[in-house]
Amino acid sequence: MTTTHFRNLEILTLDQAGTFYHDASLVVTDGHITHLGQVPDGLPADETVDGRGRVAMPGLFNAHCHSPMNLLRGWAEDMSFPDWLQQIWVAENQLAAEDVYWAAALAALEMIRTGIVAYNDMYFYMDQVAEVARHSGMKATLCWTVFDPGQGSAPGATLEQTVEWIQGLRAEGNPRLKAMLAPHAPYTCSQPLLERAVELAHSLNLGIHTHLAESQDQVDQSLRRYGLRPVQHLNRIGAFDVPGGCVAAHTLYVDRQDIQLLVEKGVYVPHCPITYMKLSMPFFSLKPLLEAGVRLCLGSDGPASNADIDLFAVVRQTALTQKMLQADPTMLPGDSLLRMATQAGAQALGFGESGVLKIGAPADLILVNLDAPHMRPIHNLAANLVHSAKGSDVTDVMVDGQWLMRKREVQTLDEERILYEAERHARALIRRRSS
Repeated sequence: MTTTHFRNLEILTLDQAGTFYHDASLVVTDGHITHLGQVPDGLPADETVDGRGRVAMPGLFNAHCHSPMNLLRGWAEDMSFPDWLQQIWVAENQLAAEDVYWAAALAALEMIRTGIVAYNDMYFYMDQVAEVARHSGMKATLCWTVFDPGQGSAPGATLEQTVEWIQGLRAEGNPRLKAMLAPHAPYTCSQPLLERAVELAHSLNLGIHTHLAESQDQVDQSLRRYGLRPVQHLNRIGAFDVPGGCVAAHTLYVDRQDIQLLVEKGVYVPHCPITYMKLSMPFFSLKPLLEAGVRLCLGSDGPASNADIDLFAVVRQTALTQKMLQADPTMLPGDSLLRMATQAGAQALGFGESGVLKIGAPADLILVNLDAPHMRPIHNLAANLVHSAKGSDVTDVMVDGQWLMRKREVQTLDEERILYEAERHARALIRRRSS
């Protein structure tokens, strides 16, 4: 057995009781938390960590992203959402598997450095993303994007091809890697394709990860095609009833019936406000969804629209925008946003035991620096983490008891090479587009 003993920590557990420990200990043995608070004298440990000036909290779970889109960071700027999407799809037509590998590696570096321990990734060449995830030590739910022919980006695979890949991933038996089926969206996937995805999800015990109701135009299109709003359309097809659950990113344009369906079916809805603001996509107060009990979580979305993968920035932006939209400073109080960024995301990804620090839970945790000037004084630790913390304040990252970052040095990936290769592949992509 391997034991790590953290001492002199502030500990924010985010458990149901909101338990907080001051100047306390946390012990990890064989990948799980075995002690919190006080530790018996003389407890043997293979490693002792002095946590003075640090808070331990659950690692962050990015509930919706397109991590390899960082290769297109800055590619299509100052555009409306439809124009931006067309420009991105043109660029993605040029992507090769090796491009996606190095882009995914760059994203993994960024996520580890900002305290993200797991991510729900929807993109192409997910075999390459899976290889990066294995090396990184992160947890991931991987979703190979599927379009109808002639829709979206060329690297999309067929449903049958993604099923073959998922079966291989399962055979590997890596508990940190999961998969979902990923029909891109109702506006890019025909009803037969969506129905086939639902059928396969039932036969293989899988979930579905998709985009939903991102704009009024998408709602109007769905009403013209099917006589139903997008949420109601997916519900009629059965997409919300698949055994692995449904993650419906964005889901911005909803009415009362939509919200009721989302609650009844237990749909997870990742909220990605930085993308919405950057692309000037109107969005609304989350209050009706929160009051109804929709399973809201947080995502970075793609770094070609968000421009980074910093979930602490998403937490803060969600707090500010929701208080403003509702004209209510009490919106999303206390540690509620931290729970959306940890527990809710962990549940959406299928890692339900994570997202909280408690005895027996997997040691998926981070240490955040409290000695930075912008983190003092500490009148309210949760408020500091929501409104003041930055991804760069994360000093240490652990997943299942394995160090992914220690004292700001990433342990599992070759940072220097990844930075070089990602830049090289981005330049090659530009040359291909120009030729």
